[in-house]
Amino acid sequence: MTTSVLNAAPKKPAVMYTTLLMCFCIAILEGFDIQSIGVVASSVQSEFGLTKGQLGWIFSAATLGMFPGAIVAGRLSDKIGRKNILIFSVALFGIMSLTTAFTTDFSSLVIVRFLTGIGMGGALPLMIAMSSESVPERWSATAVSVMYAGVPFGAGITAVIAGGFTGAGEWKNIFYLGGLTPIALVPLLFFFLKETYTKKQVIKDDLKENTDFKFILFGEGRTATTIQIWLSFLGTLIVLYFILNWLPVLMQNNGLSMQNASNIQVAYQVGGVCGVLILGWLLSNIKLRSVVIMIYIGILIGLSALTLSKSLTALILASGISGFFITGGQSALYALAARAYSKSMRGTGVGVAVAMGRIGSFVGPLLAGVIFSYNSNSSFVIGSSIPVILIAGAAAILLANNIAKRESTHADVLAKG
Repeated sequence: MTTSVLNAAPKKPAVMYTTLLMCFCIAILEGFDIQSIGVVASSVQSEFGLTKGQLGWIFSAATLGMFPGAIVAGRLSDKIGRKNILIFSVALFGIMSLTTAFTTDFSSLVIVRFLTGIGMGGALPLMIAMSSESVPERWSATAVSVMYAGVPFGAGITAVIAGGFTGAGEWKNIFYLGGLTPIALVPLLFFFLKETYTKKQVIKDDLKENTDFKFILFGEGRTATTIQIWLSFLGTLIVLYFILNWLPVLMQNNGLSMQNASNIQVAYQVGGVCGVLILGWLLSNIKLRSVVIMIYIGILIGLSALTLSKSLTALILASGISGFFITGGQSALYALAARAYSKSMRGTGVGVAVAMGRIGSFVGPLLAGVIFSYNSNSSFVIGSSIPVILIAGAAAILLANNIAKRESTHADVLAKG
């Protein structure tokens, strides 16, 4: 039996904008930290004497930590509310990011990055849920996209700042900044972030269903939708994190200076910000399936261009296109995941989806490291990700079809009732 949920999400403009602004700020900090290890990778590798394989583990440690973080935080948020869990997650990844600057060897760096990932993983599904719940349903996809635009924006800031920290040991400054800023944000979140969901907002029967993990993911015909979300998240995040972490290394390995590699990374992040905003707006205004098809064709074009480009100008353009569709496409998937689950189960559903995606973000950098160890040609390494995108794209198109069909059926029922 389908149950109803009281829609108590804040709808006053001031409250909506404040909630989105707070989530956007957190997203900037997440993006800053996600990119930080990639832009300082060469310096860390040199200082700690790391192999390429060990570097891959460091890239993947934070994303591995996101797996339990997303599941636990998403589940708890459906039981006790979003706000306090989100604030705890932000504090955790801030403290751990700061601690990264004080690591002294490979083992301590992996452990600290894993703990940082737990905090980041816990924050992401709650930012998605709160952004979606803070606005009228029609604009939920756009709201999620506006929030998520903070991730590539923050990553772009990291890439720009990294150019000024090229001296011995100066890589630590990235983590001082990336750790202290989230810690400073915590008091503001307590005062200005508005709760969008509590147990009191849910009808008793729905609370009973809410405790059934299997029901949330696979009940009421959601099996196909859940599996499609998982596959699309898995494949897209394999490629997204592979590019985020390894693009600067691959470009420098091809003979480009650190500054030029940084410029290429900035182009990727600028493209990502534009893609998140434009594609998010399109999700609220044209057919879901059309947007999703556009996204994955664009990803294939971007990756192919990165594979074939030789000049710096062509690489910058290809990187911008890739960022537009890869980062923008992942933002669209987050918005679709939020629409696939009702409010009472959104934290759990999106949390598990994010966790499944983190398998991809864990595997991506490691897989790229293995491929890079056998063949250091950047065109070969980047081109190897194309089959993964084809699978993710097929799953995403089926997901968009299912969501559109469900929403159309729901609208027909309301019209008749």
